[in-house]
Amino acid sequence: MTKFKSLLAAAAIAVSLPIAMPAAAQEFPLEAGEYAQFNGIYVKDGGDYKYAEWLAGEWKQFQDYALSQGWITGYKIFYNVNPRDGEPTMYLMTSYASLPDAAEQERRNTAFDAWAKKTSEQQIAESGNRAEYRTVKSSILLQEYTPR
Repeated sequence: MTKFKSLLAAAAIAVSLPIAMPAAAQEFPLEAGEYAQFNGIYVKDGGDYKYAEWLAGEWKQFQDYALSQGWITGYKIFYNVNPRDGEPTMYLMTSYASLPDAAEQERRNTAFDAWAKKTSEQQIAESGNRAEYRTVKSSILLQEYTPR
């Protein structure tokens, strides 16, 4: 019974040690980094070329503009080489140093509309037209973490 109490006392001390350590020693071992938005796109049969044209043209122009404004830090297209049933054909990735607040997002939307010379209504209609050959299947926002 004495050994059991000694073990319990030792365990209690071991559990309390991290609490007694200085704050600097308790720093989280991973450091938060950039955000990455992945949009999963399902391209309908026969739509690959038409969608690739749009990505290489208008989508690339949109991303290059956002990059030039410092709104994003990069963008990539990932093709799902071996998709399982129901998985997206490709993923469009856009990276950000940080996410804008609501006021900044409104300012960016206004600036983008002026640059694109299109209203939000026109842009939404054009996006709907792409439904002829593609469907947005998913969207996920991830944040990168790296060891300190």
